Amino acid sequence: MRKSRNLMKLSIVIPAFNECGKIGRDVESACEFLLKNSFDGEIIVADDGSGDTTADEAQKVGDKYNNRIRINVIRNKHHHGKGYAVRSGIIQTTGDYVMFADSGGCVPLDNTLRGLELLKTGKCDIAHGSRRLAGTHLVKDQGLYRHICSAIFHWFIIRMMKLPPQLTDTQCGFKIYRGDVARLFYGQCVTDGFMFDIEIIRRAINRNYRIAEFPIDWTCDPDSRLSPTRSFWRILSELLKIRKAT
Repeated sequence: MRKSRNLMKLSIVIPAFNECGKIGRDVESACEFLLKNSFDGEIIVADDGSGDTTADEAQKVGDKYNNRIRINVIRNKHHHGKGYAVRSGIIQTTGDYVMFADSGGCVPLDNTLRGLELLKTGKCDIAHGSRRLAGTHLVKDQGLYRHICSAIFHWFIIRMMKLPPQLTDTQCGFKIYRGDVARLFYGQCVTDGFMFDIEIIRRAINRNYRIAEFPIDWTCDPDSRLSPTRSFWRILSELLKIRKAT
């Protein structure tokens, strides 16, 4: 018996910078996820000015699926930052639902189904994956140093940026949106760096959009590009800019 097709259109955005060793697996996983769940979908890889073959590797894998999945590789000429990459991908999406997932497969894409259920049943407009909720499975956790930095950061932004205290993990790179909501707020976003998540949250709560979190399966990627100490002043500068803009 033929499986009925789920016509829900899902756009998957994968931001990437110098990820030639990972991006091929990312694109393949995204394609297989859409096909396995019979989703009508698209995949957008936003290469943020990589100095390696990231875009070529993404396109190579995408060509194997291009008769079944719509795949678009965006090649930004210059490196601007993660926020810029995510924004450049999301504003080109067409899906009823839009998500972005960090390169490297830290969160298996099957976790998307949990967030989609929240959106489809009207429980929220934005669904965040969280590494801090009951039900989360940490395959490989962060080290103690990053745990401490994360706790301090969470305390700081809840107070400085006046975010809802029930948000447990604002920086998790696995977020799903109603498509119209994603395109609205990313179209307004001005943050090119890592703090873009905070700007989107601020814009959403200022307009009374609902944000919910869901537990995920997560494996720590030791190849993180954000250093809490080296990036401190840049992070603070971005947060001050966000507070002024929103």
